Parts: sequence; structure tokens; C-alpha cells
Amino acid sequence: MASALDFMGKPTSTPGASPARPSHTERRSSRRCKINQLMRIRPSDPERDPFDDIRGSLSVSRSGVYFQSSETGYEIGMRLFVSMPYSKEPAAMTREYLAEVVRRDHLPNGLYGIGFKILMEMGLQGGYGNNFYGQRK
Repeated sequence: MASALDFMGKPTSTPGASPARPSHTERRSSRRCKINQLMRIRPSDPERDPFDDIRGSLSVSRSGVYFQSSETGYEIGMRLFVSMPYSKEPAAMTREYLAEVVRRDHLPNGLYGIGFKILMEMGLQGGYGNNFYGQRK
């Protein structure tokens, strides 16, 4: 049985076979890497029920991420604040992004497969306050 990750790649063909028409059009503009990077994900809309989801990525590209979650609050079109790479260490440097959910799969293991595209970088979240680089006066 195929998993959600099996459908992440581009369709392949066997040597010597006539090229078959793919069942779907590949819409990705950049390649994906199967890496596990810890993220903190929260809804950006204050009107939505809040959640704080800390998950590892399954697949990452320049403009998007795919991961699994047990959180039921994700909806297609939902805007998110995403901090990655996420760490609880006080001196950790992490970047925060504004993202939008573009995919929500119900997986056989009971989890949800969530894909989001990064809309913009919100900034660098440095530890020990906001004066990490120091300010000249």
C-alpha cells in the first residue's frame, strides 16, 4: 500500500516502456528533501481556536514543508506562524515564517498529512532578547 510520501516525488517510468501520461501534473517548482527538522506551528488568526504544534518535517523544499500531525485544527487555506528550526534552548536562533496550508491528507495511521507553502519570512527569533546583534547608539 502506498504512503503519503510515495506520492511526493515525480512520476517515474520504466526503461523501454512507452511514456505513460501521468495521472497528475507536477506543480512543484523546486525539489524536495526528505529531512527531519523540528518546527513550532501556530495559527496566525486570533479568531481561530489556538494550538501549539511541535512537529518534525518529513519533506522540505525552498517554498514548502510536509509533515504529519494529530492536530485536527488544520484546514486548507489556513494561515500559520511557523518557527524553524525550532529549539527550546534559550540561545537558539530560529526563523519565523508566515505560511498557508495547501494540503491536508487523512493518513491510514490516524494522523493528518499537512503541507504548507511559505508565504514570507517574518524575521529572526534570537535568544536572550531582541538585541542579539547589538545596536549602536
